[in-house]
Amino acid sequence: MQTRNKFLDDMSQLMTNAMGVAQGAKDEAETAMKSLIDRWLADRDFVTREEFEAVRLMAQKAREENEALKARLDALEKAAK
Repeated sequence: MQTRNKFLDDMSQLMTNAMGVAQGAKDEAETAMKSLIDRWLADRDFVTREEFEAVRLMAQKAREENEALKARLDALEKAAK
């Protein structure tokens, strides 16, 4: 027959409670760090990927239009000579 050792039961309960407290502290620290990083990023003027891609496409289109206009201007200047 096994007898229950109160000391071991108490130590087991203490360790279980300590692990719960440690997990809660970890979760709280992660939440605080995420909040800090979110605030830091919000204070910066970073653009989203979608905004960056939209501006990149606009610049590419403008560059192509400039090249077409330059070719047209060169042709007009050549014809005027």
